[in-house]
Formats: sequence, C-alpha cells, structure tokens
Amino acid sequence: MRLRSGGEIIGALDVGSNKVACLIFEMPATRAGQTSAPRILGVGHQRSRGLKSGVITDANEAETAIRSAVAQAERTAGVTLQSVYAAITCGRLSSLSFAAHAQIEGSVRDGDIARVFEGARAYAERGDRTLVHMNRKAFRLDGAAGGDDPRGLAAAKLTADMHAVTADVGAFANLMHVVERCHLNVAGLVAAPYASALAVTSEDERRFGVTVIDMGGGTTTWAAFHEGQFANCEVLATGGHHLTFDIAQILRCSLAEAERIKALYASMVNAKSDVSDRFSFSPSPSAECGFHQMSRADLCEVVRPRIDALLQTIATKLKASGNGGGQVVLTGGASQLVGMAAYAAEYFDGPVRLGRPQALPGLATGADSPAFASVVGLGLAVPDSGSDALDGSQGPSGGYLSRVGRWIGSSF
Repeated sequence: MRLRSGGEIIGALDVGSNKVACLIFEMPATRAGQTSAPRILGVGHQRSRGLKSGVITDANEAETAIRSAVAQAERTAGVTLQSVYAAITCGRLSSLSFAAHAQIEGSVRDGDIARVFEGARAYAERGDRTLVHMNRKAFRLDGAAGGDDPRGLAAAKLTADMHAVTADVGAFANLMHVVERCHLNVAGLVAAPYASALAVTSEDERRFGVTVIDMGGGTTTWAAFHEGQFANCEVLATGGHHLTFDIAQILRCSLAEAERIKALYASMVNAKSDVSDRFSFSPSPSAECGFHQMSRADLCEVVRPRIDALLQTIATKLKASGNGGGQVVLTGGASQLVGMAAYAAEYFDGPVRLGRPQALPGLATGADSPAFASVVGLGLAVPDSGSDALDGSQGPSGGYLSRVGRWIGSSF
C-alpha cells in the first residue's frame, strides 16, 4: 500500500511456538542521503495454536491464531493488509557458506554477477531445500580480493563468497499455505534469527562481530555477524516451554501453574536469601493436599540443567563454525529469567548482554520487550534486504532472476 507521502505500509508476521505477532509498519519514502526509521502503526498478538517447535501441526488452529493477530493489528492501524513479510524458523533452518564462480571474458559485467548468484542459488537448494536468505560476503577476482563492486575490472574468474539460509520444502510450504488461507500474500520471507539480530544490535556491533541468541518458547535461534555480514545461523528445538515442562514434571503441577512459577520465581543466580525464600504453589488436582512449598534455591536447581545443556550446545556449535568469541546478545522471552546474561557469560568467550528491540516510533509498551525482537526486526530487515541479501520467497514481485536484477541495481 503506497501513501501520498511516498511511504509504504507493510505487514510483518512472526508465527512462533508461543505467540503469533503482527506489526504494521509505515515505511518512510527514501531520499538521497537521508534515512528514517519505520513507524509502527498497529500491533496484534495472540497465543499460538497448532504449532510445535515452530512447525505447523494443525493448519486450522494456526490459521485462527494468525487471523486474530492480523485483525487486531489492522484495527489499531486502521488499514487492511493485503500482504505480509513473514519470519521463518521452521523447516530445520540452517546456514551454508560456500564460494560461487563464473568464468569471465574481458571485464566483469552485470550478467556475470547474475550468473554467479544463479549458480549460488542452485547450489543452496540441493536436496529438497528451499532458499530463505542469501547474502554475498565478498567478491574475489582470480583469487584476489575484488572489493564491493567488481564491475568493469578485468579478470578470468569471478568468485563470490556466499552465505545462504535454507529450510525444508515441506515445512516452508505449510507456512506459506496457512498464511495464504488468511487471504494474505506472502511478499517475502526473512530468516527469524536475522530479523531478531537487526532488532537488538547496532550497526557497529555487527561490524565488530556479534552473536544474537533468541530464546523463544519452542525454539532457540542464533545469528552470527562478522565484519557487518550475516555469517551463520541455526535453530534448536528447545525453548522456554521446555523449562515449563521440567517445572511441571518435577513439582507435579499443571503447565499453567508451572508457567506462573517460572515467571515469578525462577532465577539463574542464587542469593543467600533464596534458601529461606519460599513460595507456595498448587499441585495437580490429583494431589491429596491443597498447597506445597518450595524455596527459590531449589527451583534454581530445577531450571539450571536445561539452560546448561542449551548454552553448552550453542557454545560448541559456534566454536565449530568459527563464530565463537566476541559480543553475545540474548533476546527472546526465555532470556528474561533473572541473571540469565551473567550466567550465560560463563559459556561464551566474550561479554553477554540482554537485548531489547530498538525504540522505533509508535512501538507500544509491551511490544518493546525481548519477546517481540523477531517481528520488530522484520520492519528493519525488509528495506535492508534490498541492499545486501536475496530471499528465497516467490512473492508477487516476480521470479528469482528479476529480483537478482533489482538487487544488483540497488547494491552498487
């Protein structure tokens, strides 16, 4: 939707395991030498239904939740959405770094760059995988550094060092299908870890190197940046819900009661007073007595094993990928446990802080929490994707090669 001012209205949709969130952004008109932050016009969110660990398990339930969240955002903004940009975590999202090559006759031209990207896409989409995101990290000419714009330079071979994010075709198609059942076109897909990272980090942090860990309800994702470029991401099917299950199982209480206990009393650090600081909780209806008690210190021992296993897995994978060390930013709803940042610092070779979404104009209280990092980041990723990334969605704007042509034109 185009505004008289030259700006544009876009919808952002994050279909997560814990909640479905929709934001409606007013994207300002771009002017030479000027940049403006998008303004948020409407916010809608509903508890997720029909999803498990980011994967749609019941299309009807998921459709109901999406429709409710979108309708809530539309009422607030006073507009009707026809299309949305969606964050994706499903389909065993994973990263791939590789080099794509093209033989050159004379000097590098636009067509040569397009051939490199076409070959890179074909390579990334092997084995029933679909491309979600692809960004160029560097060019090389005959093996030597080629700068940001190799056009017009003589070479025999052009090489592009690429990073791609892919997903399983089935899970990807299910998400597209359910969104389209809500009478919405999917204008584009953005890898959720990438969107979260844009929301909670600065350009300088990404330039110097940063890893953003988004601890959601059913999944935990991370995105690593090196020298300003998106370098790696992954999704683990473990999140805050699993902490809730642990508490419910050990305390033998309902999931609703376990969620309340986690939100009010769970902590990653032990204070001396926690041994004597006790809280009451209601056990399951089958229990004989009405209330039980537990100390906060004992609850900490229930929560820690799950977090220890998760942080150790992430630290090991980051080191194996060559992205260990440097600044770490925690975000997402499960990152808000008391003392989480300080506790996580023991696992990473660098400082750790808790990240909140950027204070965009119109961002309502409540939607500025770490739990909304992914959907807020979509508003930042959409204009950003035109300058340094290619997505794999097949929206109404045309096919892949036409998008490559537009991307080349806007990149140099």
